[in-house]
Amino acid sequence: MQLADFYSLMAITCFTLVGLWWTVVERHPEWKADPTRRRLAGGVYLSFLLPGLMSTFAQVDAGNPLVWRSSFAVAALTGAVTTLRLVSVERGTGYRGPFRRFRWLVAVVYGVILLVAIVPGVATATGGTPLQLASVALILLVVMAHGLTWEFMMEPESAVARTTSPPTGS
Repeated sequence: MQLADFYSLMAITCFTLVGLWWTVVERHPEWKADPTRRRLAGGVYLSFLLPGLMSTFAQVDAGNPLVWRSSFAVAALTGAVTTLRLVSVERGTGYRGPFRRFRWLVAVVYGVILLVAIVPGVATATGGTPLQLASVALILLVVMAHGLTWEFMMEPESAVARTTSPPTGS
């Protein structure tokens, strides 16, 4: 597959998933009322939006690497910071499946993308180009996003009640 075709397909897929997520969120108004659930739902949204944006910018001007490098750097930095914030938010939740337990790996993948955007020469160690290495990282991000989405949607209501209920007692 040509790299341009890959990034086109990745952008379409990610933006389709963003649209599907909007539909899911619309059907769960209770998520908006709970700050933790709202943040986690926003994390799912960004999990598909950021790879979609990077894939779109990778296609803008193949002859000008500054376009993809700067957009990948901004998106990766945004993704890493957001992910680390979500890791701290989730520490207080009761239910954490394998994807949520290892959410910090998402920040690591964003770190790889940021490194490739800033120092594209590191990709030569893999025998590929910077955009090829970034494409593998984007695939990993989308796979992890699917797992995180599944766990978020399948979280038992009892776990949600424990994290959002005010403390009882005296």
